[in-house]
Amino acid sequence: MEIDPAAETDQVDLWQIDRFIASLTSLSERTLDAYRTDLRMFTEWIARMNIAAPAAVNRTMVRRYVAHLSTRQYAQRSIARKVAAIRRYFKWAIRHEVTETDPTLGVHVSGGTGRLPRVLDRRDLEHLLEPDLDPDEPLWRRRRDDAVLELLYGSGLRVAELCSLDCSSIDLAHQAIRVWGKGSKERRVPLGEPACDAVQAWNELRSEVVPPQAGEALFTNERGHRLTPRDVRRILDRRSASPTHPHALRHTYATHLLDGGADLRAVQELLGHADVATTQRYTHVSKERLTAAYRQSHPRA
Repeated sequence: MEIDPAAETDQVDLWQIDRFIASLTSLSERTLDAYRTDLRMFTEWIARMNIAAPAAVNRTMVRRYVAHLSTRQYAQRSIARKVAAIRRYFKWAIRHEVTETDPTLGVHVSGGTGRLPRVLDRRDLEHLLEPDLDPDEPLWRRRRDDAVLELLYGSGLRVAELCSLDCSSIDLAHQAIRVWGKGSKERRVPLGEPACDAVQAWNELRSEVVPPQAGEALFTNERGHRLTPRDVRRILDRRSASPTHPHALRHTYATHLLDGGADLRAVQELLGHADVATTQRYTHVSKERLTAAYRQSHPRA
């Protein structure tokens, strides 16, 4: 059935999707784009049933939409994410009197088993943090790479957070770092002694290799530009014994904290997670590590 473009525009206005997206001030642009895409997709599907406003949507329609996504062979995690976006929208719509009822109540979608974060073992970390000396490698690059990797593992920074660091972000005297995370939220993260030492060693050479036009950027690449996520990936490619994504260092940081007895809420704050549920997935990694240790060590396992 053909949908009249003007009617579709009216329908979108009735849904007030842009207003809803604007209310999500704590989320990243990437997450906002995903919410917007998921909701547009849902409203376009609903429009095929001549439904123009959210108030006319009922639970049966939402369940039929879930079935439609399944027949289109969407992954279970993708379906769960789309339904989560719809559910969040309707909670907002009720608060702002766009509709009176929530048709997502009673609609449950399993997120599937998902993928657990990869955690680096001791050998992986040694290759990254304590590599064999390469006599042909410039000293400045070795010191920069040492500092980058110590911050990723020692403070659990996101790659984008690390790349955006300025010299003023580091407080070596108090062994702390000021980070701007997702949703432009600032947090203060402790620095371990190895990270402090690595940053101090890099700072001693930084002024000799970083051009003035780089400004306050803490880390730069060979061209004198602020370090990018791709540059960080190249650093890991040079250092790691096997293919490793930079985010694996953040996963390892979180898992090692929990394995060491850190409080879940404290780890949430250190990672800059808005929702503790995001942090909880690392508890599953730790449980798997405990199970593996039991299987390998206990005579009755």
